[in-house]
Parts: sequence; C-alpha cells; structure tokens
Amino acid sequence: MKGKVTINKKHTKKISRRGFMQGAAGAAMAFTIVPRHVLGGPGNTPPSEKLNIAGVGVGGMGASDVQNCATENIVALCDVHDSYAAKTFKTYPKAKVYKDYRRMLDKQKDIEAVVVATPDHTHACIAMAAIRAGKHVYVEKPLAYSIHEVRKLTEAARQAKVASQMGNQGHASEDIRNICEWIADGAIGPVREVHAWTTHAVWPQGIERPKDTPAVPEGLDWDRWIGPAPYRPYHPAYHPMLWRGWWDFGTGALGDMGCHVLDPAFWALNLGYPTSVEASSSIYVSEITWDKTLNTESYPRASIVRYEFPARGDMPPVELTWYDGGLMPPRPAELEEGRQMGNKLGGIIFIGDKGKIMGGSHGGGGARIIPESKMKEYNRPPKTIARSPGHHAEWVKACKTGQAAGSNFDYAGPFTEVVLLGNIALRMMHKRLYYDGPSMKVTNLPEANEYIHRQYRQGWTL
Repeated sequence: MKGKVTINKKHTKKISRRGFMQGAAGAAMAFTIVPRHVLGGPGNTPPSEKLNIAGVGVGGMGASDVQNCATENIVALCDVHDSYAAKTFKTYPKAKVYKDYRRMLDKQKDIEAVVVATPDHTHACIAMAAIRAGKHVYVEKPLAYSIHEVRKLTEAARQAKVASQMGNQGHASEDIRNICEWIADGAIGPVREVHAWTTHAVWPQGIERPKDTPAVPEGLDWDRWIGPAPYRPYHPAYHPMLWRGWWDFGTGALGDMGCHVLDPAFWALNLGYPTSVEASSSIYVSEITWDKTLNTESYPRASIVRYEFPARGDMPPVELTWYDGGLMPPRPAELEEGRQMGNKLGGIIFIGDKGKIMGGSHGGGGARIIPESKMKEYNRPPKTIARSPGHHAEWVKACKTGQAAGSNFDYAGPFTEVVLLGNIALRMMHKRLYYDGPSMKVTNLPEANEYIHRQYRQGWTL
C-alpha cells in the first residue's frame, strides 16, 4: 500500500507486534490528507452538513446502495433504462435524472460523491470519470472488469485524494474483525491452507449466445448499456440482472462473490499477490457442434481455482482454493453432524497448525473456531481493530473527514486484482500461471496477458 498513513497505536499494538496487516488492518483507522471542504468556509461544506451524492446504475443493486446513503442529499440519479430505475427515481423526486453519466458530471456541479453500481464492464469508465472530476467514489464489487482497470482506478483515487470504497459490505462486519483478531492472536496457529466457496451464482452460465434479436425495451439506451464492451444486439439474456454470467459483461461467480467470501483471507493473512494460480471447470459441450471446447461466451457452470501465496513476514506460504457452481471443499472432521458449512451464500475455512476457523459469506456466517467446544474454551483477545459504523456510513464519513474507509481502493484494488486473476486462469484452463503482481504480468504464458487489459469499443476510453 502506497502513501503515508498514521496509525492509532493504542488500538493496533497487538496486531503490529505480530506483523499483522500493517497496511490493511489500519485502513479503517488511517488518515489521509483532509479535503478542503472539511475546513468549511465559503464554497466548502463542513462535516456537519450533508454530502451531495449521485448514483449511477440505480435500478438493481444501486437502488440499495443509494438507500444506504439516503441520510445525505441524493441530488442526481443516472441510469440507461428508465423503467428499470423508475422506482428509485420516484423515491428521490428532488434528484435530477440522467441517462449519460458524462453529461451528469459535466452539467451538475453540486455533486460531491458518486455511487457506481452498473454492470461490471462499465465500472471503470464511470468511476474514473468521477475521480477525474474530483468526486469521491463508492464502486460496487468487483472494483472493475479487468486487472488493468483496477490498477488504474486505485492509482487515480490515491492521486486525486478522494475517498473511495468498494461495495464488499462484509468488510464492515464483526465477523471479519473477529477472524483477523483470532488469527493474529494465534488461535489456530499459523495458517497454511484456506478453502472458500459460493453457492450464489443464480444466473445462467455455460450457455451459448442467443441467436434471436428481440426489440430493445422502451426507455433502454442499449448502446450506452453496452458501453466499452464489444457490441451485440439486445437480448433479455443479458439485461436485466443476467449479465454476470457473460464474459463480455460480468466477472462470473468468482468476480461477484469472491470479493465477499475471500475478503477475510486477504485481510487476516495479509496475502498480497499470489505467485501462481491455476483453474479447472465443468466441461462445455457445444449444442451446435457437440465439441468439447472452452466457452468464450459465458462462464463455466462450476469451477475450482487454486492460488499459491508466498510467505509474508512470519506468516508461512498459503494455498487458497476457491469453489463455485455447487462444488465445495471436504467437510471438516471437526464440524458437528448436521451443522451447516458457512451460510446460504457461501463460506470460508482457515486451516491452521492448531485448529480451524469457519465463517460465512458477507460476514454473516457467525465465524467460529470448530468444533464449538474449542470455541467455548477459547479466551478471546481484545478487540484491536476499530469497529465500523456500517459499510456505507464509513464511506460517507471518509468523504467528510478524510478518514479512510475500510475497503478503500488501496486495500480493495490489490484484493480485486487477485480475484480477477482467477478468471484469467479459467481462460487458460488446466495451465498453471506464474504471476508477477507488481508488474501485472503472467511470466510463463504470454497469451494470458491479453486478458489483463481489455480492448475498448471505439469511442470509449479509460
């Protein structure tokens, strides 16, 4: 993590002594340069006043994000599909409505912060435009579609000194803090193995591109929805909601849920970049030719991704395995009969030299040492990590005070890069990729590097 930060040593003494997340654990408490508007005075808004927030992509998850920021002034709303976003428009009648985020940013000068909750393939263009306009940004997970986009957003937010937050809401939870503190305390000894999974891919995957071309729904600007992706005709197989399963628009189960489920491992173990990654998946059989081949249209129905991380300080190397599409790791022998693994969205298991910790997705799994008898015997350490007022609330606070939000881009950026690297491994099926993280480069398979930086459709730039 770059940039000078000041850590409250009173609250981080124990964690620092163990070399635990010197940058990331302090993210929730780190202070950056205070924005001018915090100082008040003519033309500046003091922290006691409400923030002027705009939402882009407010028909789906964006509606919830905006609602979670509704203690502030919602001054502008932007969506390419009028009827899909109509309910949100109606909820905030004072907000000005737009179809083009560029026009919104150019025309409405009272906007101070922007929430971006569009499909993955348009995150980066919108967020970058907001950052360059000097606006604070909240961007839904994953931070962007490609590793290159993520890196550029991270650097831009840091240079512009804007408050940033990625929408992996479990990062604000009590569960993730407990996991971090227990591992730092040595509750299960050094961790060498992690297994994580999701059961949440509720959109079709492993399918072919539809051949029919139905009419574009009234009120939908399909060209703007496509944005920087390669153009294709409208189809309800893409919008609304189903875009996540398509390579051109979404980032699959790993991109969607990995930013939630893998977050405790990235934070608690200070993982950084992996040295290698490889993947396997369900077999795709073409409905047209019956050939078994890699589906370049949609993500596989199920996959396993294996990462290897090097030793970090006094922490040993870690093998991390991801499962989706109904695949799961072996049930731990320590888990009591009839007890659920994780929660209904997924879960994570840390395997240490002295025991195991199991948690659920979104920080809602009631993280526990297993078996429960060991949890009850464990003498919990002090709460050394600052607790969050709420994922959206801490971003609003960051906008007003300059105090960094927990999943700010300096944390969320490198984390998202690791998640997205798994999708590149899926493209290079059954081949191990050796990775140079700082250089954003696969060192042994040059053909894999074409997926680090996607090509934009003409007329679109980052």
